[in-house]
Formats: sequence, C-alpha cells, structure tokens
Amino acid sequence: MPTNFVKTTEQDSKYRHLEKMPVHELLVNMNNEDKSVPVIVEQAIPQIEKLVEVVVEKLSNGGRLFYIGAGTSGRLGILDASEIPPTFGASPDLVNGIIAGGKEAITNAVERAEDSKEQGWEDLQQYNPTDQDVVVGIAASGTTPYVIGALEKCKEQGIITGCVTSNENSPLARVADYPIEVVVGPEFVTGSSRLKSGTAQKLVLNMITTSTMIRLGRVKDNKMVNMQLTNEKLVDRGTKMLMKELKIDDYEKARTILQEFGSVMKAIKEAKN
Repeated sequence: MPTNFVKTTEQDSKYRHLEKMPVHELLVNMNNEDKSVPVIVEQAIPQIEKLVEVVVEKLSNGGRLFYIGAGTSGRLGILDASEIPPTFGASPDLVNGIIAGGKEAITNAVERAEDSKEQGWEDLQQYNPTDQDVVVGIAASGTTPYVIGALEKCKEQGIITGCVTSNENSPLARVADYPIEVVVGPEFVTGSSRLKSGTAQKLVLNMITTSTMIRLGRVKDNKMVNMQLTNEKLVDRGTKMLMKELKIDDYEKARTILQEFGSVMKAIKEAKN
C-alpha cells in the first residue's frame, strides 16, 4: 500500500454525539453531507468519460461490461447491471454484476468474503472473460483484496480495467487502467461507506451505463424505446411513445402495434420500412 495513502473514508465524522441529536437535526446534517456528492462526481467527469469511451468501443464490438465488488459496492454493481435489460432491452449478459460471497451476499453479509485476493478472479472466470470485455472494480476504500486481485489478473490477461473508489491514490486505482476517484470525505457515521460513498458510486454507475446505452443506440431522442414491456405502466408509456412518433391518434391501435412487435423501436423501424 502506498506510504502516502490515507483513507478518508475511515476518518472521523465531523459530527459528534449522533445518539443525542433530534431526528430533524440528524436528517438536516445527513442531507447537508449528501449535497456535496454531485459536485465531487462532477469533478470526476473527465475520468468517467475516458472509461465510458472504452466501454462503448468494447460493447460495440461484442464485448461485455463487468462490475465486481464486495458489500455495498458489490450490491450497487448488481443493481445497475440488473436494470439494463428492462430499461434498454439489452441482453442480460451485456452488463454483469459480481459480488464477493455470491448471491447470499446480496442480502446478507458473508464473513471475510472480500479478504481473498484470488476469489475475485475465480468468480469472474465463470463468465469466461476475454480481452473484448471491460471489468470495473468498485470499492469505496480502494483496498479490497477481492477486487484488487481480480483487476490484477485481468491486466495479466490483457483485459481492460476501470474502478470506482472514494479514496485518492488507492491501491485499486493504481492497478486500474481507468480509475475513477470520487473522494467524498468522511462519512456522517464514521466509516459507513454505504452513505456518501455509496451515493457517489450509484451516480457514477448510472452515468457509465446510461451514456453507454445511449451511444449504442438504445435510446431515441430522450425515450427508452427498447424497454421491456413487463407491466401495464410500461405498456402505456410505450403506447404513448408510439402514438407520438408515428402520429397515431387511436390509443388501442397503437397499443396493438406495440404488443405485436414487442418494443417501441421495433414498431418504429417496421413502420418506416
């Protein structure tokens, strides 16, 4: 670990005696801390842009995106990955989330799962990663062995790597080809990186996948034209999109067309052929 490396995520909260604060004061103070997160993420946009550019390139040529993390970081990666198929109609294996401890760790802490430097790569191996893929490690601390070990092996195999961390100059950032550092500072509850660090990670992951899907043509204008029609709300939304795009006045007619083709994009393409 670098001798000048300091974990700001482990520094004492600037707030004291939280147990004595009234609820209103707790909420105001937490909200004040949260307000700083988007500004810090904004400062990392140049780093995020570099990673997105390479993700778009790789996915355009048949590659995949992997997130790998432990605890909150791993759960956020799985959350982001799981929302890509329904939101953008992409294949479920295009964006993948891997968490230390496996499926059990999504809802329950798995003891010492993040401490193995070999297990991350072993878990990744189940997907047969190649140099066409991109692997992004997520770790607020920037020191999680499970994540660092996986990225080190990826580099040995010529697989492009990125990371999202909340500490500057961390071991994880040093091993990643495209590090993203969102240094949000000490947490409201000392060391609880599910707070500002987790919020920053969620914002960054949103930016990575949403901008990638847009660049891959899965959004038209500002609409989710490839979304999966999995409930009545989405069918209604898609019907209204189709009515506007194809200038159809009859709601039921547009709905029938939508359900025939299964997505707004497919219906639009067929209508214009």
